[in-house]
Amino acid sequence: MDANQILFGVYPYIALSVLVIGSIVRFDREPYTWRSGSSQLLRRRQLVLGSNLFHVGMLAIFGGHFVGLLTPVWVWDALHVAHSAKQMLAMVAGGLAGLMALAGGALLLHRRLFDVRIRRNSSFGDTAIIIILMAQLVLGLSTIPVSFQHRDGTEMLKFMNWAQGVFTFRPQVADYVADTQFVFKAHLTLGMTILLVFPFTRLIHMLSAPVWYLNRRGWQLVRTKRALPRKPERLAPVYPAVAAASAEAGRLEAAE
Repeated sequence: MDANQILFGVYPYIALSVLVIGSIVRFDREPYTWRSGSSQLLRRRQLVLGSNLFHVGMLAIFGGHFVGLLTPVWVWDALHVAHSAKQMLAMVAGGLAGLMALAGGALLLHRRLFDVRIRRNSSFGDTAIIIILMAQLVLGLSTIPVSFQHRDGTEMLKFMNWAQGVFTFRPQVADYVADTQFVFKAHLTLGMTILLVFPFTRLIHMLSAPVWYLNRRGWQLVRTKRALPRKPERLAPVYPAVAAASAEAGRLEAAE
């Protein structure tokens, strides 16, 4: 088995398996860690600008890749969308979204590296995942000049067939991208690596919206300064065991 088969025929299934199983295990064992660990209180203005640019850009890129790669070719043909038009849309929209995310990521990385308080409150994984995402954005933008040489959409068809082949378990799926240029292969490989480390990083908070908020499953810790009612009769209808224990404690205290 050559390197191409390992990287694009075996590695995708390893990355996807770790992504799914790792996310489920983390949700089951450490549900409170499904968060991004915000440092907004330490430096808010730069965070808001950088976070908005980064998240909007990344969501646009993710949506574009998901629709562009996993929508069957016959659907585009049925909609009479030419492969060349789809290729041009991907380059223009993906390029703008990539630049937006790159600018936001640069602000977030600068903030995390050069603000002493934030750097001290950041783990190695917090900084490393931003650097990895920035590298992936640079690779993605680097594919645009190469894609411009294939405006007929033939190169994009290779990646569509590869991505759809992975999810449909087609044999020899790696052959679809065997003759593509190195920058595309590097982009694909780093993308799969991001999926591999996804469950172990702050990226896991991307799943928080559908898991916690849409299903309304979560916890909210509330502290109050109001004194709790001391009379057992007030607690009895709701907490009979607590009321009984409180009454017994009261009798013992009076006896003493």
